[in-house]
Amino acid sequence: MLSLELLDVVARWLHLLGILVWIGHNYANVVVNPAYRPASPEAPLEALGKQFEAALHREHGIFRYASLVVLGSGFYMLWHRGILLDVLTLQGGMAVLGIGVWTGIAMALNLWLVLWPHQKKVIGFVPASYAERIRCSRITFLSSRSNTILSFSALFFMIAGSHGVALFT
Repeated sequence: MLSLELLDVVARWLHLLGILVWIGHNYANVVVNPAYRPASPEAPLEALGKQFEAALHREHGIFRYASLVVLGSGFYMLWHRGILLDVLTLQGGMAVLGIGVWTGIAMALNLWLVLWPHQKKVIGFVPASYAERIRCSRITFLSSRSNTILSFSALFFMIAGSHGVALFT
């Protein structure tokens, strides 16, 4: 049976790997697509084939579920240290870390409730007219950029909350 200390080490590694996948995907997306380009008029998946569709499902799944790994492992680590409630309620010295956590929660909600429902239409997982795909491509672009920008502050406050609290007290 795993001890809580070993689970904490595993959670730290999962948290770090999840952050690299989730935020790394955001940063890579900015590099690959630096400017907005509307969706093309062709039905994306019909023209590209089943192998490409499977690769898209895998890539988007890994990216989305990495966000849940980050949140789950982060909540576990905070709970294990007995500071989860103080962090979430922004109490005392935990407020700095809490700002980072709440920013991460906002990013995950943006990903799952805004970006992903619209992205499914853009890439053809859900049928949509060309006009709807154009509208959704703009929303996904802005939603993705929002998460990229928020990731800088989330990382800053989470690192400062653990390693730089003296800067804020």
